[in-house]
Amino acid sequence: MKPHRLTLTNALVMGYGLDKQIHHMYNPRPATQAELEMYHDHDYVEFLSRVTPNSQNDMRHLIDTFNCVEDCPVFPDMYEFCRMYAGASLAGARKLSSGACDTAINWSGGLHHAKRGEASGFCYVNDIVIAILELLRYHPRVLYIDIDIHHGDGVELAFYHSNRVMTVSFHKYTGEFFPGTGKLDDNGANLGKHFCLNVPLQDGVDDEMYLTVFKTVIGDTVDAFRPTSIVLQCGADSLGCDRLGAFNLSIAAHGECVNFVRKFNVPLLVLGGGGYTIKNVSRCWTYETAVLVGVEIPDELPATVYDPFFRDSDWKLHPPLTGRVENQNSPASLQKITISIRNKLRYLQGAPSVAMQEIPPDLEGFLADEERTQEEKDEENGTAMAGERRNDRSTARNGYFDGENDVDQDDCQSVSTKRSAPGSRKPRAPGKRARGRAKPRASLANAKDEGEEEVEEIGTPSTAKVTRTRSRAKPRNKPRGKATEKEKDSPDVDPDAGADAESGQEPMTPMDLDVDG
Repeated sequence: MKPHRLTLTNALVMGYGLDKQIHHMYNPRPATQAELEMYHDHDYVEFLSRVTPNSQNDMRHLIDTFNCVEDCPVFPDMYEFCRMYAGASLAGARKLSSGACDTAINWSGGLHHAKRGEASGFCYVNDIVIAILELLRYHPRVLYIDIDIHHGDGVELAFYHSNRVMTVSFHKYTGEFFPGTGKLDDNGANLGKHFCLNVPLQDGVDDEMYLTVFKTVIGDTVDAFRPTSIVLQCGADSLGCDRLGAFNLSIAAHGECVNFVRKFNVPLLVLGGGGYTIKNVSRCWTYETAVLVGVEIPDELPATVYDPFFRDSDWKLHPPLTGRVENQNSPASLQKITISIRNKLRYLQGAPSVAMQEIPPDLEGFLADEERTQEEKDEENGTAMAGERRNDRSTARNGYFDGENDVDQDDCQSVSTKRSAPGSRKPRAPGKRARGRAKPRASLANAKDEGEEEVEEIGTPSTAKVTRTRSRAKPRNKPRGKATEKEKDSPDVDPDAGADAESGQEPMTPMDLDVDG
């Protein structure tokens, strides 16, 4: 779980030149304490903000209370680390809700075990729940899919009583394997009954079996639930040869699950998760980044400063990972699972509807006692870019970037002017974007300009209407000394009464008033 696996992933993404296929790469601002408390208890967040390796002996009773023991140790800058990955998932959810992109990726997120008031399984803050709560402000129904080898118990528990979030988890279940939850019969409760689906698997499941059950279950779930957004947790510990996992999945099969979800053309938030063989985790997430941006990459890994990590596999993107564990799953057992899930989906009787109502306030209510910055105000106006800065495109030594005229550059126009610069490429036509690519800013700016021109055309009355209006109403600044021929021939009429008649109002009735001298 060390951030080094993210460093390896970034190095491979840059080495393949995938950063040039991604429209925007951001450094999101860390989540605030109020944003963390959208789900977590105040006392727990306060504890995370104060505990350090030096103070943990003095806070031993709280450490035990909040379960920061064994697999959730206290380490330096732990609170800042939690704020950073939670802020990234929250920023991705906001960009999806504002329409700034159709796919958002945060490989540092996906920590699905954290509970409302305690840490669990290397997870301290549940960024998934916080991101889903943000999506629910704009999306009626959110589908959560978890392909980590461990059951996504924290997310399931958070929405166990909700019918607006459907949770589907594919995981190993023996009753003893961590976290020990995720039985086939766990369905949710109250309003959330039948909105919680679990696919318990045994050791050694291979690519063919996994993809068959995954596509069957997810296809039926999407048809029945009809989500308006999807959150996909891509824990890589379900790969073969993982230090904690016991599946036989290849990187290609893991990526095919991502590709299958991508093809639904629903706003998609992709998160990381578990994965404890670091070199395979970085390979997997690099390949899935290419899948999401719609680019095929070669099996030969690019040259990076981390080449020694991949020497044992001859620098291949898809090393052999399957066949190491005996497959304990049978076609009959998987058929039983799919039939059981289909029977549960029959109880849905159509996707739940959500009444239209005012969107709950964003940070204004939570941060009423703090001075609001301009970035926070922009965020509430829908820009979804508060507290962030865009990274300049970085050029790796094998990034194949030849300058401003490189054909791999994004098709963007200047947002400062309405006319494109000479020689610049035309923006893509609507509907022609590759799936998984965010909308270019220039396209949004152009659309805004076109919308403003259209409003001006609609708001400006025609010449005939203007002439007719002026013929009826008397101009205010018209000099009274000169009368037109038409006015000379017309009978004497009180101008105020005429104006009232034209406006459809009854003329004022003269009244006799006695004024005391």
